[in-house]
Amino acid sequence: IYKCGGIDKRTIEKFEKEAQEMGKGSFKYAWVLDKLKAERERGITIDIALWKFETAKYYVTIIDAPGHRDFIKNMITGTSQADCAVLIVAAGTGEFEAGISKNGQTREHALLAFTLGVKQLIVGVNKMDSTEPPYSEPRFEEIKKEVSSYIKKIGYNPAAVAFVPISGWHGDNMLEPSTKMPWFKGWNVERKEGKAEGKCLIEALDAILPPARPTDKALRLPLQDVYKIGGIGTVPVGRVETGVLKPGTIVVFAPANITTEVKSVEMHHEALQEAVPGDNVGFNVKNVSVKELRRGYVAGDSKNNPPKGAADFTAQVIVLNHPGQISNGYTPVLDCHTAHIACKFAEIKEKVDRRTGKSTEENPKSIKSGDAAIVNLVPSKPLCVESFQEFPPLGRFAVR
Repeated sequence: IYKCGGIDKRTIEKFEKEAQEMGKGSFKYAWVLDKLKAERERGITIDIALWKFETAKYYVTIIDAPGHRDFIKNMITGTSQADCAVLIVAAGTGEFEAGISKNGQTREHALLAFTLGVKQLIVGVNKMDSTEPPYSEPRFEEIKKEVSSYIKKIGYNPAAVAFVPISGWHGDNMLEPSTKMPWFKGWNVERKEGKAEGKCLIEALDAILPPARPTDKALRLPLQDVYKIGGIGTVPVGRVETGVLKPGTIVVFAPANITTEVKSVEMHHEALQEAVPGDNVGFNVKNVSVKELRRGYVAGDSKNNPPKGAADFTAQVIVLNHPGQISNGYTPVLDCHTAHIACKFAEIKEKVDRRTGKSTEENPKSIKSGDAAIVNLVPSKPLCVESFQEFPPLGRFAVR
């Protein structure tokens, strides 16, 4: 973001000076992003920062998902809106091991990304400057081997994943090949759409395959946030998952069943005549206050297969890691698209084989780690979910 000019230089210099003065020199980039966020919002906090920059080929929107345990809920809502995940793994002695350990962040993030449908992955092996010795090839290879075997277990194909040794701090292999790692001959990936290769992280971003955009389906736009903007009014923000959003559309927000007209749609600070799947947009709506809308609501076209809240629904649940047994009545928090809501396992109907989907046991007493089951779920308040067949982004969820 820094290097691709997503932020103007004066602002950066001002914050760099402050960072130095506050003794935060070593955190300058993270500090600048946080400061910019605070400045830009003036009291509105966006918990998933939508930072933008351009490459030669793409507009890139970064949905920042910081790697801290408490961030997992945000990680889930952010990840469910991404086309590709960039997994940053720290190469420092002990750091990598902590991330990949049984309860480490690296594992959980990679697993969530796959479960939430982000099928493209890039792995940045960061902090190569702090390996022993610095910029160590054996350390990179060791990490690559270990991460490959783990992501393969999750469901990714390591041959289709670019592994890039980088130092975000020093800029090695970010935008141009580093002189510090002459041993690195480049990354290459193979997938059914063809091969790609390159030296740096930015080239790996350019090798992302744009997903098919389902414009022919009915509109579904899960709200990420809702803002009140002086002189404009109420502006919900989110990503179009399916269908098309245009000024003049009469939208309904589920599950609240609020109907209103879209006055304007904007992306990258420009007005749009239509927003299509994949676009992260803000849109201005008439006569609806900020208080009436919230993150997790879903906008649809009131005249074309509108979304509705569900009082209960049946889902296939795979238990990834959970201490002990789960039985009827268990009420965890469920994250689906941008919604975060308690849901009760009302009835565990059957256990199924994870791979074939065939039933292996009717009405089991309980399920445990590794099991897959068909479960009837009852949300604590209406939740907008859809069948996975019809609207995959609204038919996937994670429970924690």
